[in-house]
Amino acid sequence: MKNSYYNIGGIFFGLILTALSINTKAQRTISGTVTTSGKPLSGVVISQEGSDQVTMTGSNGTYTLQVSAENPILLFRHPDYAEEKFTATHQTVVNISLEQKVKGIEEVILNAGYYKVKDRESTGSIAKVSAKDIENQPVNNVLSALQGRMPGVSITQNSSVPGGGFDVQIRGKNSLRSYAATGYDGNKPLYIVDSVPLPQINDFNTGMTGNILPYSETSPLNSINPDDIESLEVLKDADATAIYGSKGANGVVLITTKKGKKEKTEVNFRTSYGVGTMTNLPKMMNLEEYTAMRKLAFANDGVAVPSNAYDINGVWSPTKTTDWQKYFIGNTAEFSDVQLGVSGGSGNTQFSITGGHNEETTVFPGSYRYTRNNMGININHTSADRKFQIGFNATAALQDNVLPPTDFNLVYASLAPNAPDLYTSSGMINWENNTFTNPMGPATQTYSVQTKSLNANINSSYSLGSGFSINLNSGYSTYNSYDQKIFPKTTYNPSSNIGSSNSSIRKGQKMNQSWILEPQLNYEKKFGKHQFSALIGASLQEQKSDNIVLLGRNFPSDEMLTNIAAAASITVPSAYESLYRYQAVYARFNYGYNKRYFINLTGRRDGSSRFGSERRYANFGAVGAAWLFSEEGLLKRQAWLSFGKLRTSYGVAGNDQIGDYQYYDTYASTGGSYGGYSGIIPQRLYNKNFGWELTRKFEAALELGFLKQRLNLNFGYYHNISSNQLVGVPMPATTGFASIQANLDATVRNRGLEVSIQSLMIQKGDFKWTSSLNFTLPENKLMKFPNLDKSTYANRFEVGKSTNMVKLYLYTSIDPVTGLYTFYDANKDGIINTADRIVSKEIKEYWYGGLQNSIQYKNWSFDLLLQFVSQSQYNINSMYGNIGYMANMPSIYTDYWTPDNPDAQFQKPSAGYSTAASMASSFFNNSDAAVSDMFTVRVKNATLSYHIPLSENTKVRAKVFMSGQNLLVLSDYKQGNPEFTQAGYSSPLRVISFGFSLTY
Repeated sequence: MKNSYYNIGGIFFGLILTALSINTKAQRTISGTVTTSGKPLSGVVISQEGSDQVTMTGSNGTYTLQVSAENPILLFRHPDYAEEKFTATHQTVVNISLEQKVKGIEEVILNAGYYKVKDRESTGSIAKVSAKDIENQPVNNVLSALQGRMPGVSITQNSSVPGGGFDVQIRGKNSLRSYAATGYDGNKPLYIVDSVPLPQINDFNTGMTGNILPYSETSPLNSINPDDIESLEVLKDADATAIYGSKGANGVVLITTKKGKKEKTEVNFRTSYGVGTMTNLPKMMNLEEYTAMRKLAFANDGVAVPSNAYDINGVWSPTKTTDWQKYFIGNTAEFSDVQLGVSGGSGNTQFSITGGHNEETTVFPGSYRYTRNNMGININHTSADRKFQIGFNATAALQDNVLPPTDFNLVYASLAPNAPDLYTSSGMINWENNTFTNPMGPATQTYSVQTKSLNANINSSYSLGSGFSINLNSGYSTYNSYDQKIFPKTTYNPSSNIGSSNSSIRKGQKMNQSWILEPQLNYEKKFGKHQFSALIGASLQEQKSDNIVLLGRNFPSDEMLTNIAAAASITVPSAYESLYRYQAVYARFNYGYNKRYFINLTGRRDGSSRFGSERRYANFGAVGAAWLFSEEGLLKRQAWLSFGKLRTSYGVAGNDQIGDYQYYDTYASTGGSYGGYSGIIPQRLYNKNFGWELTRKFEAALELGFLKQRLNLNFGYYHNISSNQLVGVPMPATTGFASIQANLDATVRNRGLEVSIQSLMIQKGDFKWTSSLNFTLPENKLMKFPNLDKSTYANRFEVGKSTNMVKLYLYTSIDPVTGLYTFYDANKDGIINTADRIVSKEIKEYWYGGLQNSIQYKNWSFDLLLQFVSQSQYNINSMYGNIGYMANMPSIYTDYWTPDNPDAQFQKPSAGYSTAASMASSFFNNSDAAVSDMFTVRVKNATLSYHIPLSENTKVRAKVFMSGQNLLVLSDYKQGNPEFTQAGYSSPLRVISFGFSLTY
């Protein structure tokens, strides 16, 4: 045994000596200059093939490199130029000139999260958008700039209100959980900024934003300045996402911020100003049409015009008219943006510091404003021997948002055309002698929110030699929001004598902080025709949430309303703390043979505190393979085919986006008191078997490049099956609980076809035209749901239909006798009720895509992005109620039934005295008449920029640009915004901006 120890030690010592002998081979220094078109080229990376030695050219294009082979092969790489190889036999000076060419797939490097990979060697599905596609667009959230740019990625903006959220779906919805139905959205992707994940979920709701932000949602990317983003990658298939385990089930969005470069110090300044307006607003009834409708409504009900019908009984002016839609949502929003950055570096250290200020107003009347101040810092250092690297990244933002309590488009735009002025001549809110419920009273219930966020990480690596290196990534993020809503006495009509004793303020605080620690061991090796890379790592993450809502009532004066300490009564309606812990180990192995055959294996074991003790840990993994058939002998000699790759992948990912403590017995305070004591009520039942959702992903793809990659085609097919659904399983009422959170044996299938085409249309002299097209044909379907017809989900889902399905009444016609809507009585019981909802309508996208064109001529450049979608969506019939109430409606509703107009589109008006008319109108809103198929083409973005020619000796570069967002919408749906999200909320704005940038 003792000798065996000696033998092991001797072998180990021998390996060390061998490694030292390898690293101490005779070295020599090679230097030179890299140029392009006779000018020095900076930023060129020079390395020795098969060695860890690497350097970069400075501003004068020069470099120096230590090599350790007799005939070393030098590689010269630059992201915008063709790669060059040079075999140095006895030279000590090597000068190289690089030529700019079409950027082929072999030059594109993709960020896959824990590693980087050449696009040509990638076995997974990764979509990339660079800074060039993001810059100059008048958007506050980068998601707005991504719409229509990537296949398989559907992005919908929820409203035009600053600070609002986005619905992001990467290859469809895998989970049955949606925020609107359950309060939890199980379909959100994972967002990672510079290796630090943003908080995934905080299910605490302060209850203040439901009427101003759809689903009370904001976007975590609101805090990220789009100008700070260098690139954004979306990981879609199993091969790309499996290394993130449970976090990658719904796709991963990787954001890389801009870094400093190894060249002279550079100062960048950019500013822009823009204006935005609402588009696709329906034309409203004029005063004459409105008055006729109202009078007929009372006549149809057999009721004389009552004394409180002020709009038509002569109390309000019969001739005065106001376009309230224009007044409340027809204003102009302003956008301003200022960004300043300094970057540079010398030797082995690079840095970048950015700062910016952004402001945005709304289209609503009033001084509502969103502001964001942001700052970014990046520092990278490499040791003299280039073995040790360390980088620090941090982005911080302070957002301040002041909004009305309600989206004015929801109710205020429907005021009667002859409603009185909103304010008196003295500037007071006008109640018109108690005949007018002035909407500006409730509008004084101002909502404001301040958000502070920080995302920082330190990433270090050390090369151990012989292909081994170790990495350590540590990150910290905070996302804290402080919101408040005031309820002043001005809410009420002064005649009600409601004073400051009834005024109140509601203050909410949501504190989120998380940290992550990820050690990693990497290995890379090339010999002959073989190349290996592998990594093994661990992930430890903790997220804490501390949330509270305070309610202050009974103030001595409204002047003190924002100071909750002045309230005579302070209560705590809700408070919530949570702790989320997550741990994982992961590994990846990649093998390539002869630069044409690649296989990639990934595995991960995850543990989440969101699950019961019996199901806390789970294993996930994937395998991906690729064949570069264009490298085969016969095809390699074909000039017309420059690239060809087949790839496929299969794997399993999980999902824990369910909120914290869902499997526990939990209790909540009753919020009141009895006998001086507050009570508690049970909320959930314990379920130790509560575990992971699973998504099995398959993909097959073909990638082609023709004519020296002037034309690139990608075709991909994906097929994902999600099972073990985390939903509330219905319980008997005798248990005291409507449901128990559990894993349901239901499965959801998402499959589809993705196509992307990139082409260099023309490149001649100073003229260049490139074009790209992406197209997605998705399908989402519920494949299995045991005992669905007997569950509470029977009206929400149907096997064989999309999970975004609604059950509706079957609209038949307008009764020629009564003039009311009629519907199919499915069970023939003579009553129309929920049992008659037999029509299944899928609210879905049939297909979607985008077309981007970029034209450059000398110093001019023009970019145009078209977004198109064919979808089934709610229409105007779902948004407006009964015809005849004291509320204006779109002019389309003038086509109502009368004896002289029996073929009308809508039923006869009713002032609300006819129960039959009101019920028929409600059924109509929830019938198949409320859903339409629609095709839409949107001019999503158009940007024209001009680089101002300056003297070659000057150090300043300047550019001016004009950009438009949502410029034009062409649709067969003419009654409003086809990008419908939730009834009544204002739609995304058309924004036109102007700006300029300076670089010194």
